Formats: sequence, structure tokens, C-alpha cells
Amino acid sequence: MSHRRASDLSAAERAEILRYSEIGSCLSEETLALLAEGSEAVDYRRRRFIYRTGDTADALYCIARGRAKICLIDDVTAREAVIDIVGAGALFGESSLYSAGVREKCAVAYEQARLLRIPAGVYREGMAASRELYDYTFRMVGQRLSRAERRVADFALDAIPARLDKLLADLCERYGRPEAEGMLIDLPLPHREIASIVGSTRESVTVRLNALKRAGIIDFVDRKILIKTPAAPAIV
Repeated sequence: MSHRRASDLSAAERAEILRYSEIGSCLSEETLALLAEGSEAVDYRRRRFIYRTGDTADALYCIARGRAKICLIDDVTAREAVIDIVGAGALFGESSLYSAGVREKCAVAYEQARLLRIPAGVYREGMAASRELYDYTFRMVGQRLSRAERRVADFALDAIPARLDKLLADLCERYGRPEAEGMLIDLPLPHREIASIVGSTRESVTVRLNALKRAGIIDFVDRKILIKTPAAPAIV
């Protein structure tokens, strides 16, 4: 891993980050060069805000390394609701393409992260030049909207254990890494973070996770969760 500062990266190096991101496969060399030239690389320490609710929504971000947490934070209680955790290669901040000009959510560096900041105007130029990028962006927005709608339905219809089981299945699909005993969710997840995602308390989450461990469905490995029966969606 390079120890060079983000600001020292050349346009060609920024293009390489984009090439291996989730949007890379739909970018022509011309569009890739356009986005790389117009972007800047920025490093964020763990727990630093990338943007806050109310900030100007003027850019999208591509994760070169690390992860980012998308969340809402209550102004009065400071309680946090985690919307999603996105990893290397992912794009976020897409609300800058359609919002009223301000951020409705916060983005926080979940761990040490390097991001490419792509101004919304530059990204729109890329969409205008590339039908593939245009189509990809609408699919991405649609998929995230669909996931959010499913979570709303889960909150309305499911009890806490079912919400947690569905979350583990989703994280296993997105971040699972095969291990000898099952599928490791390659994402350190403190119980308080899990509780924030499923709308519960840390204590309730701990009780449910311990029950799953006693049942032989999961185990804990270095602050990560090992799904011991990933092929059986019975935890859902």
C-alpha cells in the first residue's frame, strides 16, 4: 500500500482508481480521463466526517481504500442511524446529482480511507458523454432506493431478531469471504453499530448474536462475524 499523500496522486493514478472501481467497467478511456482529470484524491482518518447533514451537496466520492459509513444523526439526542457501510470501489454521495443542493445524510470514514472526490458537474459531463455511465448511475440509485424501501418494510413487519438475521445475510452476501468453517463477514462490526442499523439496542443485539453463536450458526473471529452456515438462508 502506498504511503504517498493523496494530493500527490497524478491524473493517471486517479484514473487507475476509477478503472478498478464499481463504475470502471462502464467507462471508456475518454470518460475515464474526464473524471480523473476533474477529481481530487483526499485522505480521511477513521471517524472523520466526509460531509454532514446540511453541507453543500456538490460532489460524489469513489472509495480507493477503506470504508465509509452513511448515516443520520439526530440533532438533539446525537443518536445515530446507520443507513449503509460501503467499501473499496464503491461510489457514494450520489444525492449531489438530484438533491436540492444540501446533504440530507452524513458520511463518516469507517476506517482510514482514501477517496476520490468527483465534482457533480464533472460527473454529469461524464454521464452526458457515456450512455453506459448514465445507465449505471440510474441503476445504482434505483438499487439503493430499493434496499432502503426493503429496510422500511422490515422495520414495519419484522421483530428485532428477524431484522438482525436479514442484516447478517445481506452483509454475508456483500462482504463475505470464504473460510474453512463458513463465510466470514470481512467487516469489523461493534454491536452498537449493528444495533444502529437494525434499530435496536446494543444489549438486544448482543443477546441475539450470543443465541446464534450457541446455536452454532455464527462465531466471532477478530471482531468479525463468521457465518457457519452461509449456504442455508435459514438465518433469514
